[in-house]
Amino acid sequence: MTVDVLRRPALADRRARVAVAVLFFTNGALFANLLPRYPQIKADLGIGNAAYGLAVAAFPAGAITAGLAAGVLVRRFGSARVAVGGTLLTGAGILAAGLANSVAVFAGALFLAGAMDAFTDVAQNAHGLRVQRRYGRSIINSFHAIWSVGAVTGGSMAAAAIALGVSRGPHLLFSAVVFAVAACVALRYCLPGPETEAEPAVETGTEDGAPLPTRAPAAGPRTGWVLAALVLIATAGTLVEDAGMSWATLYLSDSLHATAALAASGYVALVGAQFVGRIVGDRLVDRFGQRAVARSGALIAAVGMGLALAVPTVPGTVLGFAAAGFGVATLVPAAMHEADELPGLKPGSGLTLVSWLMRLGFLLSPPVVGLVADATSLRVGLLVVPLAGLLVLLCAGVLQPRRR
Repeated sequence: MTVDVLRRPALADRRARVAVAVLFFTNGALFANLLPRYPQIKADLGIGNAAYGLAVAAFPAGAITAGLAAGVLVRRFGSARVAVGGTLLTGAGILAAGLANSVAVFAGALFLAGAMDAFTDVAQNAHGLRVQRRYGRSIINSFHAIWSVGAVTGGSMAAAAIALGVSRGPHLLFSAVVFAVAACVALRYCLPGPETEAEPAVETGTEDGAPLPTRAPAAGPRTGWVLAALVLIATAGTLVEDAGMSWATLYLSDSLHATAALAASGYVALVGAQFVGRIVGDRLVDRFGQRAVARSGALIAAVGMGLALAVPTVPGTVLGFAAAGFGVATLVPAAMHEADELPGLKPGSGLTLVSWLMRLGFLLSPPVVGLVADATSLRVGLLVVPLAGLLVLLCAGVLQPRRR
């Protein structure tokens, strides 16, 4: 039996937790304000599904291109400053994408926004982990849940703007300014000091006061294969997220003839259900283990979206995207956690590799789905969602089972 002595978080730590939550919220809300506008942009630019898929792939392309530089910036300027600076520039890129008058400008603006979003993503997670070490217990999943709240809020803002007839320029300018102000205010309450600062951590020992044995790092022949499987699990999660971001609104509006405001509900349903999955995810993992939760979620995503595609209706499709979002809610955090604890790797190396490589899902998914949609139909292209669920079912064995 062990006894964990938890230090009560100081006021500054609690304020920093709220500040990081605000950064996650703004990060989720900014891009979500643009997504429901994609059908209008596509129609105004007069492009097909393949060209559209290639254009929206510029966002993850920018993230992949810039992703490895994020660590250097964080060490140089601090995670909080990089997160806030990235937020400001992401908003500017999204505004430029919304006002683009050509495919090249649209893709270039998304490339910039994606690069800045990668900086923000790495920096806000780094700062969130600093705060977590101050708390001495896991709180990182709550930040990702707040991101989902931000995404739902942003998608709802866009749906309301569309319903009210607000044009893209004023809508996206308002979004960029509001969330820029929120991020700048949050910066005042983030943790001070350099990123190398040693944070207080939970004190753990046995009942008689002796320290618990620590796990000795030891590289094994399976490490590379496990890391590859974790990348596939995280990538499967991003494939499903991208289906909601890039194609849900378009599928509902073009293929199922939903109104513009109603079409936005597909992405909102996916992210909203993902939030619920993240809120309950920690308890489910503690009770059943990462492996069982991932497999169950993958099955829910595959069956839910599979049925929605087999019997295409607007309500059924919205529910299908919700099932997909709920099913993949814990996949990326689970893969990151497992990668960060792989033996034989330097601290943070596994986490960095998974975080960077999983963005390939966002890069490859839009053009692949677009090409399939042009060759057949978007309904067939969205089979990527149930296929991603099947991929997780095959790879989930590398995740931790229930602890006895």
